[in-house]
Amino acid sequence: MSKKKAFINALILVIVFTLTMIYVFKDQNFSEIAGYLKNADPLFWILGVLCVVIFIMSESIIIYYLLYTAKQKANIGHCFLYSFIGFFFSCVTPSASGGQPAQVVYMKKDKLPISVSTVVLMIVTVTYKAVIVVIGTLALLFASDELREIIDPVKGWIILGMILNVTTIVAMLILIFKPSMVERLVKFIIRIMDRLKLVKRKEQFLKKVENSLNQYQGVSAYFKTHKLVIWNVFLMTFVQRIILFSVTHLVFCSFGFPANYFIRTITIQALISLSVEMLPVPGGMGAAEGMFLKVFKFGDLTVPAMIVSRGISYYTQLIISAIMMVVAHFVIGRKKDEIDSEVDYL
Repeated sequence: MSKKKAFINALILVIVFTLTMIYVFKDQNFSEIAGYLKNADPLFWILGVLCVVIFIMSESIIIYYLLYTAKQKANIGHCFLYSFIGFFFSCVTPSASGGQPAQVVYMKKDKLPISVSTVVLMIVTVTYKAVIVVIGTLALLFASDELREIIDPVKGWIILGMILNVTTIVAMLILIFKPSMVERLVKFIIRIMDRLKLVKRKEQFLKKVENSLNQYQGVSAYFKTHKLVIWNVFLMTFVQRIILFSVTHLVFCSFGFPANYFIRTITIQALISLSVEMLPVPGGMGAAEGMFLKVFKFGDLTVPAMIVSRGISYYTQLIISAIMMVVAHFVIGRKKDEIDSEVDYL
């Protein structure tokens, strides 16, 4: 990420955060909120933070599993760092768009081919979104009257989120399993670059691109014929997402709510995530808080519960990922990668 783009993203993050705080705390009694927070059981909050760490590290296992099945040598410790990198950039970029490109760069520094890491990360993204779409669909189809009444104020946002996620899934599936379309798109871009005189040694550059495309097709064909691998990733991702949604339930438990609210709480939290993850704001900031306040109506406890829930599931995730991002920079980031060699052609 360039310094200019990093500055713009940071500025957007600060502006959205400020507006969110104004919206949340407008007309609120701070001493009352502080009283509720003081009387809550912090053990559940610690468990919530642990869930966030497990959630992030679960993606590491998925990435390692996909790389292993694709016959790529991967360092499990570095896979953990890839996940923290991905979640950090997803947290600070609109629609979580910066996570995968950053991961590809760091994976390339570990000598993992871009063609392979791209397919792997697209599968991770597709299953990540597919899980939330499946949960959302089941919730809308089989919701009880009570749940329908709860989500009714935000039903339009849920449907919008469903449409955006399904559209993204279909587009990425086409890119994964129809590599011929990727080849045509890449070659079209190269022709445009050539006409604009952005390519110095066109033939050598084309040969390098074709080698990468051949490898991409090979990886795509492998996963296309190994559907069990995709199914396993889907199941692992399902567990991963439930772990994160459980944070909200743990927060409510810290305020004395009964444990039998679990299914309803994680279902509602899943629908909130479905609605806000594709919105062009970092981490769904603002929208996620607003929807939480609309659907979880527990009187004076709603705002304190939202503060802790979002504080753990998003802001703590952002802080932990930022710290590990620094670690990744020193462990992986200083390696000289092969991307530089491709610049010679441009």
